[in-house]
Amino acid sequence: MKARVLVFLAALTAPAFGAGADWPLYGGTAEGTRSSTLVQITRDNVKDLAPAWTFTMDETGDPQTHPLAIGGVVYAYTPTLKTIALDGATGKLLWQFDPPIKGQGAQRGLTFWTDGHEKRLFASCMYLLFALDPATGRPIDSFGDHGHIDLRAGMGRDAGSFYLSLTAPGVIWRDMIITGFRTGESAPAAPGMIRAFDVHTGRLRWAFRTIPQPGAPGHGTWPADAWKTAGGANNWAGMVIDEKRGIVYAPTGSAVNDFYGADRVGDDLYANSLLALDAGSGKLLWHFQGVHHDILDRDFPSPPVLLTIRHDGKMVDAIAQPTKQGFLFVLDRVTGKPVFPITETPVPRSDVPGEVSSPTQPESRIPAPYARRHLDETGLTNRTPEAHEWALQQFRTFHSDGPFAPLRLDRQTVVMPGFDGGAEWGGSAADAGRGILYLNANDIAWTGGLAEGAAGGGLGAATYQNNCAVCHGEDRKGAPPAFPSLVEAVKHLTPDQIADVIHTGRGRMPAFTALNGDALKALLDYLATGKDDGARKEAVNIAAAPVRYRFTGYRKFLDPDGYPAVAPPWGTLNAIDLNTGRYLWRVPLGEYPELAQKGLITGSENYGGPILTASGLLFIGATLYDKKIRAFDAANGHLLWQRALPYAGNATPITYMAGGRQFVLIQADNARDKKAPQGAAYIAFALPR
Repeated sequence: MKARVLVFLAALTAPAFGAGADWPLYGGTAEGTRSSTLVQITRDNVKDLAPAWTFTMDETGDPQTHPLAIGGVVYAYTPTLKTIALDGATGKLLWQFDPPIKGQGAQRGLTFWTDGHEKRLFASCMYLLFALDPATGRPIDSFGDHGHIDLRAGMGRDAGSFYLSLTAPGVIWRDMIITGFRTGESAPAAPGMIRAFDVHTGRLRWAFRTIPQPGAPGHGTWPADAWKTAGGANNWAGMVIDEKRGIVYAPTGSAVNDFYGADRVGDDLYANSLLALDAGSGKLLWHFQGVHHDILDRDFPSPPVLLTIRHDGKMVDAIAQPTKQGFLFVLDRVTGKPVFPITETPVPRSDVPGEVSSPTQPESRIPAPYARRHLDETGLTNRTPEAHEWALQQFRTFHSDGPFAPLRLDRQTVVMPGFDGGAEWGGSAADAGRGILYLNANDIAWTGGLAEGAAGGGLGAATYQNNCAVCHGEDRKGAPPAFPSLVEAVKHLTPDQIADVIHTGRGRMPAFTALNGDALKALLDYLATGKDDGARKEAVNIAAAPVRYRFTGYRKFLDPDGYPAVAPPWGTLNAIDLNTGRYLWRVPLGEYPELAQKGLITGSENYGGPILTASGLLFIGATLYDKKIRAFDAANGHLLWQRALPYAGNATPITYMAGGRQFVLIQADNARDKKAPQGAAYIAFALPR
């Protein structure tokens, strides 16, 4: 063990990130290209790729981790957000760091910093950011409070009143780590901030407020006092850096509440925006808002990608930002000006009382959208005549009017592509020199609606409707697997266990730390029985003030057999030439095994992104139902290799060298498939020796 540590330390003193053998950054490179210079695995020999090692974790959950690999060592998380270091050649555990708080939910990566002499590994557990010694996993005492800082501090609000978690890792600029965070989807939520901390001390170096205060540019796009209570507009998806120019690019999410914005009339800058900030000072250089006054939860879902393209006879350093609604916005990364035309297009207006929706939204037609944005009767499933007839009857009860059709009070509105995209958090890969982007997408419909708030009635129902119904629906049945049924959950969990989940969060569910006392007891009773206790109707729900109109819940448009009720493909992998805006190829991604046996090629929902090697291979897991990892030919989209995983690979893989071999590594778990055996593991593949 001592010899191994010495070899490891020697590797860390080599020039940082120079040899191409490592995967040293979230997204592979500072530009977020998810690409590698490695060529040991090729189009010709990828068919021989086989499992090399598996690290099985005695935990369940869905961390969605995109690990780092540096000097032959892999750094990653377990489902309870312990940080681990593994021997990259064998999968042997080298060390484990157990954080002082209980961790749950997505924690998609880590951050490594070195100046050539000193090294630090930045890991997080929920709202705590740790600086660890990469050789031992021990916290570095000089950073913050004996090795960590609390990211809830400095928000100007009670740290116990809102949820905050660092789901995407920070990026490095010189001696600073720059971070965003995830917060709740409804009030109370933390106000969005992008902050830079000193890597040595943890001291705050600068902060950019995405909800502008009085006197700051953008303040007039909100009600005058909204900054005091408004939340969201946060960077949860991660960032990229132009290291040559010292610019950090941060996409932001929607403001809360996600689906009713009467308390935030205006465009709500800098929510749903791509921000270019001076990495040294946090000064705003330019911004592009992708959705004005978002009322459909259309946050920018993944980090952008930096690449160079030829446009109008000139080389342009560009930035490509995917969206949930299927548009790919391509901008000049220096000026923020569109490379391809972006037009402000009239969209349907909301008729919900108090709501003032934007009359236009930006749309980009080049490249063409990578997912369908409108559903009519011709786009319904024909899997069986019975499924088609059922879908037709359901569809005729919906409102369907394009990608920005507002939610209604009288019926469900079709959201196409659904609330989970289009693009999602896994990110895109790029051949940055050739200007080619590789992007996977979901292409199914969801529906949503609004209902009057739960101002009347007892405390249990009101607390549920104000805090839980947004994900689990008015009837507590959810939309499995993404939003589990609480009717089923109470059959398997005790009240104390449910209360623990409420306070700590789980999966994509945030923590509701302020829900206590009578409100919590009434909620637990309501979850167990579905009945309200009128005796508590005068008590105050401190977790969230009643809203006039609330979201009725996420609903996938699925047929009675559980398949998407729209025509396939339901998930795709795409190659887009950004020099021209044309698609080079497009293939279905994923399958339902039982449908594939009948010859139906459908694609499937997918979560996690692709990576690209210099040998022309695209590796991707991501698919929910077949639990496979695949290799595609980047030149034409041909499937060259696939292998079943023990669990679904709902994460973005990495590739690296260790012991003279190139490995492809992916984190897998079954957290999104409650009917399957639960578990989590890291699985590495390599060519036979």
